[in-house]
Amino acid sequence: MPDTPSPTIHPAWLPSSAFRALGSRRVRIDAAGPLADTVRAEVSRACSLFGGALVPPEAPADLILTTAPAASGGGEGYRLARRGAATVVIADGPAGLLYGMFEVVRRGEAAFDPALPDERHEPAFGLRVLDHWDNVDVHPVMGQVERGYAGGSLFWRDGRLRDDLTRVGEYARLLAASGVNAVTVNNVNVHAGETHLLTDRLGEVAAIASTLRPYAIRVHLAVNFAAPVILGDLPTADPLDERVRRWWSDTTDRVFATIPDFGGYLVKADSEGQPGPFTYGRTHADGAGMLAAALAPHGAPVRWRAFVYNHHQDWRDRSTDRARAAHDHFAPLDGRFADNVILQVKYGPIDFQTREPVSPVLFAMPNTRLALELQVTQEYTGQQRHLCYLPPMWSGILGFRATGDNAPTLAALLSGAPGLPAAAGAPAAAGSSVAGSGAGPGGAASGRTSGGGVLSAVSNVGDDPFWTGHPLAQANLYAVGRLAWTPDRDPAAILDEWITLTFSGAPDRLRRTLHELMDDSWQTYEQYTAPLGVGFMVRPGHHYGPDVDGYEYTPWGTYHFADRDGVGVDRTVATGTGFTAQYPVPWSDRYESRDTCPDELLLFFHHVPYTHVLRSGVTVIQHIYDTRFAGAQRVAEMQSQWRELAGLVDPAVHARVTERLAEQLRSAEEWRDQVNTYFYRKSGIPDAKGRTIH
Repeated sequence: MPDTPSPTIHPAWLPSSAFRALGSRRVRIDAAGPLADTVRAEVSRACSLFGGALVPPEAPADLILTTAPAASGGGEGYRLARRGAATVVIADGPAGLLYGMFEVVRRGEAAFDPALPDERHEPAFGLRVLDHWDNVDVHPVMGQVERGYAGGSLFWRDGRLRDDLTRVGEYARLLAASGVNAVTVNNVNVHAGETHLLTDRLGEVAAIASTLRPYAIRVHLAVNFAAPVILGDLPTADPLDERVRRWWSDTTDRVFATIPDFGGYLVKADSEGQPGPFTYGRTHADGAGMLAAALAPHGAPVRWRAFVYNHHQDWRDRSTDRARAAHDHFAPLDGRFADNVILQVKYGPIDFQTREPVSPVLFAMPNTRLALELQVTQEYTGQQRHLCYLPPMWSGILGFRATGDNAPTLAALLSGAPGLPAAAGAPAAAGSSVAGSGAGPGGAASGRTSGGGVLSAVSNVGDDPFWTGHPLAQANLYAVGRLAWTPDRDPAAILDEWITLTFSGAPDRLRRTLHELMDDSWQTYEQYTAPLGVGFMVRPGHHYGPDVDGYEYTPWGTYHFADRDGVGVDRTVATGTGFTAQYPVPWSDRYESRDTCPDELLLFFHHVPYTHVLRSGVTVIQHIYDTRFAGAQRVAEMQSQWRELAGLVDPAVHARVTERLAEQLRSAEEWRDQVNTYFYRKSGIPDAKGRTIH
């Protein structure tokens, strides 16, 4: 059983027991400053629990936490090594001291092994930010948190900042322990209440910043492009109008006067009804450039989302393709964005689906700073009612090599962007994509240094006692920070690390079962939902549960084109929308041909007959039947496996996961039956195995 009773708020991956190894030692901290004080408070608390002690300078110690003699600024890297009889963390700066301390916590007793290797640690991505889609006022459709599946906002309640920000401080602690260093505190869809956070409600943002700051977390703010009209009484928000530019400059100066370490702006413009430069006949480079000019004196960036597409599409028009939109809008603007503009690109060309190809925009703009955007909140992957461990998906995206097996990975390209200045929330760097020479976002041909890129992710956190609604969804939140530090880390190893921290002293049986439940849970979810990369098939609006034709005749551009003969979207150059041409060779060629297109993406790129034979040797229709049945059956097995863990985990955790797995099984069976029945009725081809299809 756990060594502490169930708390009101679950400690996630930082239960007191995780600090046992550190807290039972003599620890010396040779550093000063606010972040060193945070480290000192963490160590002091651990020692009070487990019998260790903070020792004075020069006293013998088992663990020494110090900064390098030449350290200055916010350096995040550190060295972990043995020096004589002590383990030492030698940090590049105060933030590195904090991250090094948490690495010791992760290692546990292994951190004090005399054979501990000498290791250098530094983050691959300089800015590692969680974007909260939290609304100040409860939205009549989306609620307190848009696409939030874990209760209300940590920051806002009843239209105002929460009175007690204690839990925000605990959140900062969790994020620092996973490696995240920035948070956007409001929705990218900036409604009326959030618009005012930039001016007359800036004090609320400052209060959050003060709460996050002790753990090296900087605040970012999503802003409304039309703010000069709404807040400044100007007749226009034209980014080339000098009055508008002056308004943004003056407003931004006031932001930094209030929050000197403010991280920067996030903008969603000209997308899904949000205002933007198109209103004035301007480009996205013009709009982003205006904000970049206001932020540049403060050394901060504007992150400008590339999620721009026509959401009033005529479903009858087979030539219009939502997948093409971001590339069509932004690739021609390469080289026209200011240096402190970061174009934030969703990992796929559609919208956070369970299976998409990597967005071609990420390989098409070698002269533009790019950020990869992931979705930790499980909008299309079960909404934290279903168990779905996402790092295997993310790892495949980060490891994608677009120009061949010897090409740089996407993570290598993106993390090679120039280091962000300290005010932006990341220090300057210390030291499947484009052309084979290595040119690309941050590639060798760009002359950029390593370690300064940006990885952003939509948060999955709310005020639920378990933070993420589903207790096991905490692993996704933990893993996104860890992958931002080390993109090539094995997702199973990250999961094991999370298990070790969260279930301290977990017996082998618990550890083994959690891996069996979680390692392949993303693929299990895919098995019973939309097949072979076709996407969506969800209920419109809330996006939960099956509705195969839910979006088929809508303006949203998310179609599967199933008919009596076949299914899938023809995105080829030869006969379709031409989307395959947006990829570099060899992937443009691989995706163009049915014979070489990966099966898991076949229906994303091709409309094929139901009798088309996959590499597995089965037809498309039989694959649909087989995988729907297999996925639902696997969830039933997961439910039984979890039931057997009663007594090995906190009863409250066990009860919540049991409830979620029951809903997952109900939903998986509904997905199985609706998808199978739909395609049986479309194709008229029965299941070769004679199973019940309604």
